[in-house]
Amino acid sequence: MAPGVAGEKASDMVQAKSLGFAGSNTSKRGFFMVQTMVRVFAAVCTLAAICVMATSSQTVVLFGFTIKAHYTDSSAMRFLFVTDAVVTASSVLSLIFVYHSRRSGSNPKNFFYLFLHDMVIMVLVISGCAASTAVAYIGRYGEEKTGWMAICNRVSKFCNHMTLAMVLSYLAFLSYFALAVMSGNKVKYQANDEYQSNERQACP
Repeated sequence: MAPGVAGEKASDMVQAKSLGFAGSNTSKRGFFMVQTMVRVFAAVCTLAAICVMATSSQTVVLFGFTIKAHYTDSSAMRFLFVTDAVVTASSVLSLIFVYHSRRSGSNPKNFFYLFLHDMVIMVLVISGCAASTAVAYIGRYGEEKTGWMAICNRVSKFCNHMTLAMVLSYLAFLSYFALAVMSGNKVKYQANDEYQSNERQACP
């Protein structure tokens, strides 16, 4: 009787482990799929923002002078352009890293490096967005106290293009914010699983 009970318990344990392993694999596939999709979305947004900024120019005649508005006229817009270029390149490289991590297995160090990368890129994107937003606000509404005049009423096409570029950049920021949360959550669960595994091994 006792051997039969022991055999049933062993069989139940094997089945539970197999089910847990299958669920773990499904969870990993879902995690890497979402990571890939969000990174592709961020890369597309920043690449589109670069294209919009590069083609956003407008020439107007003001008081007999020909004035050409371009993103290179503003240091904040140039910073946003460079930021978007860095984010696009980093997104592509991180896709390669995610693919490599998926094939090599769940190494906690890989998820930690991914979390650090996402945090740095997120901060970089929001800094570019914040700088360009401040300049864009002054360009559209002006600043009476400092005597800065609004220019978007004269170069509305240029301002609309730059607004679209900033919206795309903010979408990239939200994407990397979500990626940072997912990567950080994955690091936490990986560390918790490793701690529980060590505890089980330490127990007699």
